[in-house]
Amino acid sequence: MPHWLRALWQSATGRFGLITVAVVVVVALLSAFWTPFNPLTTDIPNRWGVPGWPHLLGTDGTGRDILSLIMAGTRTTVFVSVGAGIVATIIGIALAALGALTMRWMRETVAVLVDILIAFPVLIIAMMISSVWGGSLWVVIWAVGIGFGVNIARVTRPELRRVQQSDFVLAGRASGLTASQNLMRHLLPNVAPVFIVQLSWSMAVAVLAEAGLSYLGFGASIVEPSWGILLADLQRYISIHPLSVVWPGLAITLTVLALNLLGDALREATDPTLHQRSAELHTPAVIA
Repeated sequence: MPHWLRALWQSATGRFGLITVAVVVVVALLSAFWTPFNPLTTDIPNRWGVPGWPHLLGTDGTGRDILSLIMAGTRTTVFVSVGAGIVATIIGIALAALGALTMRWMRETVAVLVDILIAFPVLIIAMMISSVWGGSLWVVIWAVGIGFGVNIARVTRPELRRVQQSDFVLAGRASGLTASQNLMRHLLPNVAPVFIVQLSWSMAVAVLAEAGLSYLGFGASIVEPSWGILLADLQRYISIHPLSVVWPGLAITLTVLALNLLGDALREATDPTLHQRSAELHTPAVIA
């Protein structure tokens, strides 16, 4: 087992995040082939069924099985979070590399561009995109990807510049490595801990953004299972059937919490400087 994975599993927060994210991914894959009931099939005579057999989490106002809706909505959540993570990674690494490894005028231009883009919240970006192309899951993916790609670039760029002055990077350049080879072999692996935290946050925000934008009508369409749409449908009856709202809200909360904790634990497991600082703090000083 790799050292970082062993360290991740030994951490309570890392273990919780890893198990929860793994369960979400497995449920998303399982729901592509099987759910207890068809999540889009209504059953009016059995509407607002209480949790029990065969509807373990009960039914909604049209008789749909809430467990099946949550399982099917997991696919949407995983699709959006992974897609937003990929877009944020590409945009963040590209902007960080341009802002740290190029000529001065390019670095200053990228810095100004990042400062401008970072002023726009993710939800505002999503609404601007949806006003042109309409609401869809791709709007959420691109909005979160652009918004957090800029955040990743802003945090990663100074780290790249710091690592660029290291002896091993200068030695690699002297040995004939190109800028792209130095980036892949030396620079990116050394800023990976900072990058991992930002990426986990972007994926967590993607889950919240998908739920929030779908709730507002800018995300998934009504024919696509989504935790946000389910929450919007159920919250109108919260005073009559309060328990039904708990399940999609709990799914969103646990997923976002798991992604954030997993990112923090991954940073601790992959950043050797944190282990070095921890060892120094726990090593008693020798008094001469």
